[in-house]
Amino acid sequence: MIDISEVAADKIKEMLEAEEAPGLFLRIGVKSGGCSGFSYGMGFDDEMKDTDEALEFQGLKVVVDSDSVKYLRGLQIDYKESAMGGGFTINNPNASATCGCGSSFRTASDAGQPSEC
Repeated sequence: MIDISEVAADKIKEMLEAEEAPGLFLRIGVKSGGCSGFSYGMGFDDEMKDTDEALEFQGLKVVVDSDSVKYLRGLQIDYKESAMGGGFTINNPNASATCGCGSSFRTASDAGQPSEC
């Protein structure tokens, strides 16, 4: 369903270890909003719902809520270092348009609920 590069998985595991809270996993989701209609959400969580889908990448547990699955099929997450610092990059083949900052998108069949960034 989604792909997380080895570099990104290692960075996320490093961040999880810094939290010093056993049982945390990465939750990825989509919600209405952002200047293009949908915004990505990525954060740590420790509670799974019955409707969540659990995945694993290089020993990293990743959970996606059932409402977000259709928007995230084929999603690629990477981590890149540059002279300005490092950050996660997202490539979503479902996105037909994205905003300038890259954190908001819409699909060809669903425009979401655009709002101010």
